[in-house]
Amino acid sequence: MRSSHSPDQITVTFDDAHAVADAGLILAASLAEGLGLRELFDTHVDLADAPGAANAGDKAMTLLHSALAGGEWIGDTDRLRAGATGQVLGHRVAAPSTLGTFLRSFTWGSTRQLDQVAAIALARAWAAGAGPGPWPLTIDVDSTHCETYGLQKQGATGVDRHGERGYQPLLATVAGGGDVLHSRLREGIANTGRGAASFVTETINRARRGGATGPICLRADAGFYIHKVVQACHKQGVTCSISVKLTKAVHKVIAQIPEQSWTPIPYWLDDGADVAETSYRPFGRKGRVMRLIVRRVRPTPGSQLALFCDYDYHGFVTDRDGDTLELEADHRRHAEVENVIRDLKYGVGLNHLPSGKFAANAAWLALNVIAHNLARWTSRIGLGETLITTKTLRIRYLDLPGRLTRSARRWHLHLPARWPWAHEFLLALDRLRCVPFPT
Repeated sequence: MRSSHSPDQITVTFDDAHAVADAGLILAASLAEGLGLRELFDTHVDLADAPGAANAGDKAMTLLHSALAGGEWIGDTDRLRAGATGQVLGHRVAAPSTLGTFLRSFTWGSTRQLDQVAAIALARAWAAGAGPGPWPLTIDVDSTHCETYGLQKQGATGVDRHGERGYQPLLATVAGGGDVLHSRLREGIANTGRGAASFVTETINRARRGGATGPICLRADAGFYIHKVVQACHKQGVTCSISVKLTKAVHKVIAQIPEQSWTPIPYWLDDGADVAETSYRPFGRKGRVMRLIVRRVRPTPGSQLALFCDYDYHGFVTDRDGDTLELEADHRRHAEVENVIRDLKYGVGLNHLPSGKFAANAAWLALNVIAHNLARWTSRIGLGETLITTKTLRIRYLDLPGRLTRSARRWHLHLPARWPWAHEFLLALDRLRCVPFPT
């Protein structure tokens, strides 16, 4: 005998025109309205006479909100057209076919217009309290691999050194905050350092224009160990901390460090790791003398590495002032950039690049970066949280079912009773609506 509470006893119909699929998006929509994002897209994105040129603001905002709702494909935007969801977002929700035409209308040059929108939005959000202000700012630069499987995608037909097809975007992120300062899509066979110097220059300029008035440091791995990158930092008055490639010349310098100069550092294995520093001129005569800080790690007893050497070495060059131990620990925190990359791939839609056209995928990257930043600013300004991931933000606050009704000439958004994070949600909504955003 079936219980009256069995799911089989429930009749299901899709007939509620007032239902809202992702009612919590009102948080991000309120922030986007304060930042003037839709107007920024309409003002700065000019696709000339391309088929998808009209109503750029509505189309871009549809893609942003779809990414925040967990959409990884262009077709996922259809969920925003369900019920009364579109009325909560504050813009017309475009159809997937329209959005595909919009993305394919971009050229490599017009994707730079999206970079301009991202830079202005960053400056406005930072001025509203989400930025570093006069405090020190650390920028982590890295590249990542976005694997693709189609054989006709422009820029992704070649096989890289890992035997995979895809793209190699450059990303610059804010340490500790997770904001993406800058992004640039590159073909899959590009090496890590290609175009890195100009990318670093643009990133630093964007941070300065955004309102970062304090000292800036750039951290990077050995893929960015290039004279032009260090030179770009010096020209911009920025310090750097960059892992070195362990060439024969570097190994020779390390071997000359006196044994008494090595200082033990905290490690899970007793006497397992030490640090020391010396001076070094990277890049030969082209470079200036910098500090070379080296960490040596004793291989785990019984491991294969222990059969061939006594220590594994990891070094980086820097022109920063400070204690050796503190600088070495800070440089290792460059690994935090991987959390941002993971959030871009699994929090928004960067894990999938939908088009066969390179410029369309570059536009997709830029829009997903803006969506990611919108999530970060919603958390920081509205909720007062910095470390919350986009997935957690979505589960607790954005993917809320709701119902939109009208009474006494006012709209009312009804959300589920006994929602565990209802108090935080309402506080965040009030904060986001009250912040005086600059224009």
